[in-house]
Amino acid sequence: MQTALPAHREPYIDVLGRLSARSVTKHHDAYADVGWDDPENAVDRDDPRFELSEDDPLAATAWYRALSSGARARLGLHHMVRMMKTGVEFEAVLSRGLLEFASTRPNGSPEFRYAYHEVIEESQHSLMFQEFVNRSGFDVRGLGGLEAFGARRVPRLGRAFPEVFFLHVLAGETPIDWVQRRALARSGGPQHPLVRRIMQIHVTEEARHLCFAERFMEENVPRLGAVARARLRLYAPFILAGTVAPMLRLPGDIVRAHSIPAGVVREVHASAVHRARIREGIRPVRDLCARIGILTPRLQWLWTWLGL
Repeated sequence: MQTALPAHREPYIDVLGRLSARSVTKHHDAYADVGWDDPENAVDRDDPRFELSEDDPLAATAWYRALSSGARARLGLHHMVRMMKTGVEFEAVLSRGLLEFASTRPNGSPEFRYAYHEVIEESQHSLMFQEFVNRSGFDVRGLGGLEAFGARRVPRLGRAFPEVFFLHVLAGETPIDWVQRRALARSGGPQHPLVRRIMQIHVTEEARHLCFAERFMEENVPRLGAVARARLRLYAPFILAGTVAPMLRLPGDIVRAHSIPAGVVREVHASAVHRARIREGIRPVRDLCARIGILTPRLQWLWTWLGL
């Protein structure tokens, strides 16, 4: 299943230089570049612009459509805020891992410089997400239970096994980037200007972060020894399945807070739309894994079994 990498690619070191330069000339500040106090950006829980988009699998259920406009808006806002809080915690895991990774780079390494640029940008994203959480009025938590336990173990991989660490990065960032780009490209229905501005900033800078992670994997995975490659091949589908779940599934606290019936939750998670969202959300990562020999014919059954 491994496919050839493009013959005429920009050299890795040139990519790092270009990404670092862009981080200097095109970056954002969580407070200077977002009009938090503009009247048009006020957060009203009953604002219909917070209702779920028509292509959301929950929005397609009869239960959701039967709710009042205010109830739909509050649920949509609550879910959005929950995802942003999860984003804050994911960015913290990513930043700690990047610092571990950078600590292993030699003096003069362009990877060191870019890793620190990315940490700065992720910190600005976290400030932006948390400010929106604070202004929403919802007291939400992020990762919990086994998810939080697992997340605490990821940063050390930045030092010990960076290829696995960057696979975690791609598994977490790519689906959300896909969701946000779809939302920004959607022409139907009004969007809250504050949410739109946050997504614009996030996807602009995440494009650099995803580019770095992908090129690091393309550059380094082929150089791994046989044992390390075998471990990576086995880990990969479980990393993707375990990371995409909290990103695209209905969180339990949202289900409880809005009394979403268990049958509706099962309907959403079993729907063709939900399964397609997962497959499409991770498609770039899956394609990367095929290009660099992580997704192999021998293990394809495992990816299929996990819904990937």
